[in-house]
Amino acid sequence: MAKLVRAQKGMVVAPHHLAAEAGCAILREGGNAIEAMIAASATIMVAYPHMNALGGDNFWLISQGGKPPLAIDACGAAARLADADFYRDSGHDAIPSRGPLAALTVAGAVSGWQEALKASAAMGGRMPLGRLLEAAISHAREGVTVPNTLHVNAAGKRGELEDVAGFADVFLPGGTPVAEGARFRQPRIAAALERLAEAGLDDFYRGDLARSMARDLEAAGSPLRLEDLEAHGALNVDPLSIELKHGRVYNMPPPTQGLASLMILGVFERLGIAAADDFDYVHGLVESAKQAFLVRDAHVTDPAYMDVDPAGYLTAAALDKRAAAIDPETALPWPREAKPGDTVWLGAIDGEGNAVSFIQSIYWEFGSGLVLPESGVLWQNRGTSFALDQESVNTLKPGRRPFHTIQPALALFTDGRVMPYGTMGGEGQPQTQSVLYTRYAHFGQDLARAIDGPRWLLGRTWGAEATNLRIENRFGESVYEALRAAGHDVEVIGAYDDVTGHAGALVRHPDGSIEGASDPRCDGAATGF
Repeated sequence: MAKLVRAQKGMVVAPHHLAAEAGCAILREGGNAIEAMIAASATIMVAYPHMNALGGDNFWLISQGGKPPLAIDACGAAARLADADFYRDSGHDAIPSRGPLAALTVAGAVSGWQEALKASAAMGGRMPLGRLLEAAISHAREGVTVPNTLHVNAAGKRGELEDVAGFADVFLPGGTPVAEGARFRQPRIAAALERLAEAGLDDFYRGDLARSMARDLEAAGSPLRLEDLEAHGALNVDPLSIELKHGRVYNMPPPTQGLASLMILGVFERLGIAAADDFDYVHGLVESAKQAFLVRDAHVTDPAYMDVDPAGYLTAAALDKRAAAIDPETALPWPREAKPGDTVWLGAIDGEGNAVSFIQSIYWEFGSGLVLPESGVLWQNRGTSFALDQESVNTLKPGRRPFHTIQPALALFTDGRVMPYGTMGGEGQPQTQSVLYTRYAHFGQDLARAIDGPRWLLGRTWGAEATNLRIENRFGESVYEALRAAGHDVEVIGAYDDVTGHAGALVRHPDGSIEGASDPRCDGAATGF
């Protein structure tokens, strides 16, 4: 079960305890929440390499002392060579989901660290980069204990990844999946992180490491080139937000699905649901998600290609219209195409009240599966969310940023509380975020109970033929019966199922005290002092 952790001076929550410990160590030494997050971010790459890596993207929401947050978009764009003709000339009528042709977008994560460190410096941050990367370097060199989720995913994805260059050498040593409990060393990643600590983070895009990665990407058959890395930089963007009855909630703008997360909360608040965890609650949130996904799937892409203002869907009139479209007794016919993905969410709060909500991903488990031979960097497959169809909302074009399922959330309550929160889970991220927020803010559950309680996922998962409502078996039987009677395609799944996400949250109260909790569905921890 989830455990509520309390602290006074700082706290980090992460889906692996080594990352939480690395971040908290920085806080103990006087570092701020941003510096702690970089330490945790680097460490989680080493501890959970199937979910995130140096070859991925990340997004940040940073609130300084309870102020409205700044947002950092560290999403890489499609290669200049990547267009429909490139794939058709290679004999493909769709972008391959794995392998070097799936590695078509720049990895933005390190640029997110760069931009965040600028914000840290403006806040008085003083920690040297080498110290921030120290734990990750040590764990990569000395090894981490293989968690069950890494073993399970290496075994489960073997069939589609074992022939991708570099994958088997790292994740199938001796021809078998990395064993749970074994020591897992990544010396090339240790060396790459050491290079960044010595040469600076810009080396990933415009230095020796960039040149090494570019050579390996081209040799493997990826369309990415050095000029794509050199052209990349993280963006400071204006976050989206919505005013709710308990405060204002923030999320990332497109190309993420942050709009959907905020819309769910705005629509649900208009339904007048009186209690958590009964039929009305589950039905209300599921139907609110459907309304939000209709908008997301029709419009959300790289904002440079959007012809609508996403904030327009967060007005009172727009949300009233969406809420009115919900039948309190009948499910809207579904399925819609699901947006898959895997990722990690982490949060940090320091003693000055600075808060970070952070999310990082390589898209599917193990991303493209391509491990670069010299640097050992595992590259994402985020670009497979593009379509070659010119009529698609997310048509592939050189330099275009891909649609992102990942998005961090942060709430500023009217009473002064600050709450960074989030989850992994692709299509399930906005759904799990809505459960966590509403249980805590609307119905007074503490963070541990809100995270621990049973959840669900509306959406297709790997290998499934139907897009149904997968719901954990810890609700009352009457809830399942009522959902089926309303027309939901219900599939009851086991307790604490990974498919419902790995959630986490922190809250800083006006008196300076901090509470946090991590999901029992993962190997995480909330670590404070």
